[in-house]
Amino acid sequence: MIVAVLDRIRYFSRCMVKIGIMSKDFFQRVYEVVKRIPPGRVTSYGAIARYLGTGRSARMVGWAMNQSHTQPDVIPAHRVVNRNGMLTGKHFFGGENVMQELLEAEGLLIDDDQILNFRERFWDPAEELSEGSF
Repeated sequence: MIVAVLDRIRYFSRCMVKIGIMSKDFFQRVYEVVKRIPPGRVTSYGAIARYLGTGRSARMVGWAMNQSHTQPDVIPAHRVVNRNGMLTGKHFFGGENVMQELLEAEGLLIDDDQILNFRERFWDPAEELSEGSF
């Protein structure tokens, strides 16, 4: 069973590399979108993936966010949440409540890891950025 799961992971990784999703270039493109999210606004992993033309790669966007701390520029990864406004990436911020505190400092209301005013604060890169803007 474990061998089968590992084989699937290896296969998936090879496929992602072949189509360019798991490349450093893909992560850089994700970071360029995230750097454009205004303070006080949030977007989702899937919205970024769709904007980049890789609509089924929301998890890869999440992986990019997990690695964003290694970048020389500040990447506001706290502004990327799941499609329902949940703080699913909060464990990658060096403390249980760091992501929530960063968002609350920007005016977002959060209760039980859920952004309460998610629809009002949602920033869609497909609507806010022009195609090929970077």
